[in-house]
Amino acid sequence: MWQARRIIHNGQDMPFAEARLHPLSLAVAYGIAVFEGLRAYRNPADGRFSVFRLEEHLARLQQGMKVMRFDAPPATDVLRAAVLEVVRLNAPNEDAYIRVQAQIEGLGTMATTGPVGWIAAALPRERSAKFATGLAAGVSSWTRLPDNSMPPRIKASANYHAGRLATLQAKADGYDSALLLTARGKLSEAAAACIFLVRDGVLVTPDRASDILESVTRDTVLVLAAEAGFPVEQRAVDRTELYVADEVFLCGTGQELVAVTSVDRLPVADGKPGPVTRQLQAAYEAVVRGTTGAHAEWRTPVS
Repeated sequence: MWQARRIIHNGQDMPFAEARLHPLSLAVAYGIAVFEGLRAYRNPADGRFSVFRLEEHLARLQQGMKVMRFDAPPATDVLRAAVLEVVRLNAPNEDAYIRVQAQIEGLGTMATTGPVGWIAAALPRERSAKFATGLAAGVSSWTRLPDNSMPPRIKASANYHAGRLATLQAKADGYDSALLLTARGKLSEAAAACIFLVRDGVLVTPDRASDILESVTRDTVLVLAAEAGFPVEQRAVDRTELYVADEVFLCGTGQELVAVTSVDRLPVADGKPGPVTRQLQAAYEAVVRGTTGAHAEWRTPVS
């Protein structure tokens, strides 16, 4: 596997290992940062890379910086150029995971809104070992963050502390992944991915009022599902629907699209990835790599 060699910090290209923040910067002290995770996929036919849905990720990052009231945030054009450049600088020979992050780099108080710094990094990231066979998931006793507390639609670094606690619990209990409910007891999402169910031929996913991240990958799946002719519902989902679902899968930039084959040690249907999951998994793989001509607008070439 290739290794990250270079990082862009505040517009400066430097060795990956030399990037630094003061340990009392607000980004470190209070987790005051927002970020995006993206992927650059390699087309197997020509070896070229493209970044998947770059514009949508950068738009969400700008929304996050707005809600966090960051002073003088970096412009989208600057970040776009940095994402493409950091892939070129690291010269990966296989898919790259990209993190773009903006943070408060100075010292101060909880109300300090600057100075804002930013980074763009390209890293290797292995696909889940359970990508082909499916994950064992458990419903966590930790609940999902509510919008009026720490808004989940903002991809803030501090929000992921809750998902980390749920993941640690899930691992200790023998699961691969954690599923979180809202404070109202409805299904929200996994610790770092959105969730879909198949019930009676209908693809179901928790709606935006279910304290979900407004995921770019979730939107991709909704589009691909509609194009494949699957009826889709976005609505409140009960916990027990997981137990009676025909299929369950997670999706996200990190997870990509992976089946859940058991929940709380109850098998999902026959305990194997189902046909809808496999079809959407294949459609997703084709569109992110560019082995199909569909949705070329979602792929930004790394020239």
